[in-house]
Amino acid sequence: MVSLARTIRSIRRVGLREWWRQMQYIGDAKSGRFVGQDQFGNRYFENLNAEEEVPGRHRWVDYAQHDYNATQVPAEWHSWISHIRKDPPPEDRVMQNLSPPWKGPWVENLTGTRGAFKTYNTTKPKYEAWEPKSVSRG
Repeated sequence: MVSLARTIRSIRRVGLREWWRQMQYIGDAKSGRFVGQDQFGNRYFENLNAEEEVPGRHRWVDYAQHDYNATQVPAEWHSWISHIRKDPPPEDRVMQNLSPPWKGPWVENLTGTRGAFKTYNTTKPKYEAWEPKSVSRG
């Protein structure tokens, strides 16, 4: 349970509307330094104050879409949010020069949606379904 003092402090920092939105989406009120934004509108934050955040939970993403999942985070931001890289992509010189020319644009995983890949067969079937032939009487 969140303490009353932390709740009031969070409302003062982020405002009532943003506090309510965070409580609805992530179940916690967080405030921190805005680090960057990816090409899909997801916003990334960091709070290094050890008194306010649990260690390991001081980096978070604010998703742009209502129906969100982890595949909506691009690889370069995933490496930062998972503590694989120290600096976020806008500040990391290696990440800025890392994109090879053959790399395609990032696409989220569409499994379970209408945009999911569906296989189709182009070969002739080995057997054909039986269709009865009826002759009219009479």
